[in-house]
Amino acid sequence: MGAVYRAEDLRLQRAVALKFLPVALAADPGARKRLLKGAQVAARLNHPNIASSFEVGEGEGTDFIAMELVEGESLRDMIARGPLPQNRLLDLARQIADGLEEAHAAGVLHRDLKPANIMVNARGQAKILDFGLAMITGRERAPEETPEAFMTRSHTQWSTGGTVPYMPPEKIQGENTDARGDIFSFGVLLYECLSGRYPFKGKTAIDVMHAILNDPPTPLHDVVADISPQWETAIERCLAKHPDQRFPSVRELREAFRHADQPQKKADKSIAVLFFENQSGNKEDEYFRDGITEDVITELSNIKDLSVFPRSTMLAYGDKPVSTSMIAQQLNARYVLEGTVRRGGSRLRISAQLVETRSGRSIRAERFDRGIEDVFAIQDEIAKSFARTLRVMLTEKEKRAIEHKPTEDVQAYDYYLRGRQFFHQMRRKGFGFARDMFARAIALDPGYAKAHAELADCCSLLDGYWDATDENLKEADAASRKALQLAPELAEAHVARAVALALNKRFDEGEAEFKTALRLDPNCFEAYYFYARACLSVSKVEKAAGLFEKASDLRPEDYQAPLFLSMLHDGLGRKTEALATARRAAQTVEKHLQLHPDDARAYCLGSGALCLLGERARAVEWCERALSIDGDEPITLYNVGCTYTLLGRFEDAVGCLECAVEHGFTDKAWFENDSSLEALRNDPRFRALLDGLK
Repeated sequence: MGAVYRAEDLRLQRAVALKFLPVALAADPGARKRLLKGAQVAARLNHPNIASSFEVGEGEGTDFIAMELVEGESLRDMIARGPLPQNRLLDLARQIADGLEEAHAAGVLHRDLKPANIMVNARGQAKILDFGLAMITGRERAPEETPEAFMTRSHTQWSTGGTVPYMPPEKIQGENTDARGDIFSFGVLLYECLSGRYPFKGKTAIDVMHAILNDPPTPLHDVVADISPQWETAIERCLAKHPDQRFPSVRELREAFRHADQPQKKADKSIAVLFFENQSGNKEDEYFRDGITEDVITELSNIKDLSVFPRSTMLAYGDKPVSTSMIAQQLNARYVLEGTVRRGGSRLRISAQLVETRSGRSIRAERFDRGIEDVFAIQDEIAKSFARTLRVMLTEKEKRAIEHKPTEDVQAYDYYLRGRQFFHQMRRKGFGFARDMFARAIALDPGYAKAHAELADCCSLLDGYWDATDENLKEADAASRKALQLAPELAEAHVARAVALALNKRFDEGEAEFKTALRLDPNCFEAYYFYARACLSVSKVEKAAGLFEKASDLRPEDYQAPLFLSMLHDGLGRKTEALATARRAAQTVEKHLQLHPDDARAYCLGSGALCLLGERARAVEWCERALSIDGDEPITLYNVGCTYTLLGRFEDAVGCLECAVEHGFTDKAWFENDSSLEALRNDPRFRALLDGLK
C-alpha cells in the first residue's frame, strides 16, 4: 500500500505519519486516485478507535497523506509472539467493533480489515488504520474491481480486492459487499488472534480462495483447547459462507462479545426451542402446535438459571429445516429443544428431545401419549425433566410458576390458542377474530386471567389503531381490571392495564402499572415497548427513547422499537445515533420481510428508516408496496403519510392522513407529538384535520 514515515508538522508542531505511494505507483493516475479516495473516506470518520487523517499534500511531485501518528505495535506483531488470551482479545475486539460500527453508520466499509491494519498503543487503545480500500456504501463498484481485473501480486495481496485470507466469499466471486463482508474479515482476524493461524488454509492464494468458498473452517476447539463456547459460536457465525447467516451488523456482534464475558455456566444453559412439528395431518392444527411450543418456552423461561430464546426469535426458523450447528452458530445456543405434536380427537401425543449443539448429540428424549386434558401436565413435565438434565435446581417459586394451570377447561385453552394465533397477525381483522376467541375462552372459564389480559389488549389496539370507540375503551378497562384482580403477580396483566389506562389519558396511573410489570418481569419486552409509546403520547421523548432502546436490546429481531428510536434520535438532533439505528432497523425489516413478505406494517415503518438513510426511491417503493397490501388500513395510511412528510411530498402526506382518519385512526396524541409530521404543523389542511379530532 505504500511507505509510511514518522514526520513533524512544522506549522502545528506535532508528530504525524506521512503515507506515500510506492515509487513504482507514484506515476500511476489510478493509484494516486485511490490514495486520495482513501484520505477522503478516512476524513469522514472521527472516532477514538479510528486513526484520523489530517490532510493530503504534494511535495517534489509526490503525493502523501498526513495522518495521526499511532505509536505502539500492530495486532500482526502481537500475534507473531503467540495467540492472544481470550480476556485480552475481548477488550481489543470491543474497541475494533466500536470503530467499525462508527464507520458503517457513516456509510463506509473498510474492505481490508486484518491484524496489520490494527495498531495498539501503549495505553492498550486499538486504532483501525488504512481505509484505502474502503468504499462508500450504496455506490456502484468501480470497473477495476471486477473479478477479471483481480491480479495476483503475491501469496496474499491482490491489487484492488484486499488481502486474500480475510476476503469474504462474495468478494472473491466479484459480488458487491456490504457491512457483513467486514464482519467476515473481522471473524478471520479474531480466529487468527486466538489460534495464531488462518481459518482457511492453502499453499497459494487460489487454494485459500477455494477453501474460503467451499470448506468449513477448522473448528476452533480443535486448535484452542480452552476456547469458550461463546467465542467459538460468535466467530463461526462471522465466518458463515452466506452473508445472511452472519451477524447482520457489528452491533449484534458486539452483543455476542458481551455474552463472551459472562460466566461459562450461563452460556451452558442457553436453550433454543424450535417450533414443534405438527404431525396431525391437518394444517388448521398449527395454531395448537404454535401454542404448545410457546407455552413450553414460557415454562422454561420461568427458570432463572436457564437462558431461553423468546418466541419472536424462534419465529425466524418456523418450519424450516435447521441443523443444531446452525442454531449454535446463529444464536449462540448451547442446547436445542425440538419435538412433535399429534392431536387426534381427545388424545394427544407429544415427543421432545434436548440436543447439545456442539456435538449434535441427543442428551434426553421424552414421549407423552395421554388425553388432551393432560396438556398442561405434559408441558410441566417437559420443563422439569430438561431442567433436571441440565442440573438446574428449581426454587419453590419456580416450581409454583411451572405447575400453575392457566385454566382447568381444555376447550377454553383451545380458544385461547386460536386467539393468540389471530392476535399475532397484527391486523384489524386478526384482532377482531382474536377478540372473539378470547371472549369464548372467558365464557367457558371466567377466571382465565391471561384470556382477560389478551382481550384487553385486543380492545386497546383496536381503539388505538382502527376503531376509537367508547365501547372499546370500556371493554379494555373492564378486561384489564379483571385480569389484574385474578392474577396480581402476572406481568402481562399489569401491561394490559397500563395500556388501557394510557388510552384513557390516565398516564400517571398507567406508568405505575408499567413499572410494576417490569418489577415482576425485568425482561418483559411488551412493558418497555408500550411504556415507550405511552411516553410519546405525553411528549416525554427522552424517556421514550431510553425505553425503546431497552426494548431493542431485549428483542434484537424486532423491527418496530429501533424504527421508532431512529425517528426519536433524529428529532432530538442526534444525527449519528439516528443513522446508526435506522441502518440497523432497515436491516431488521429486510430480514423480517423475507419471512413475512405481505407485512404492510413492516414496509411502511421501514420506509421511514430508508428516508433517514437517504434511500428515497426505496422509501417510496416500500410505501407503495404497503398501500398495495393494506391500503384501507388506517395505521398503514398514517405511517405512509409520515414517510411522505419526511420525503417532502406534503400533498400526498396530508391525503394519506385524511384517509387514515376516515378509516378510523383518531389518536390525536400521535398527530400532535409525532416528530415525523413536524413539517406539516403549519399546513392548513393538516391543522383542519387536527382540529377535527377529539
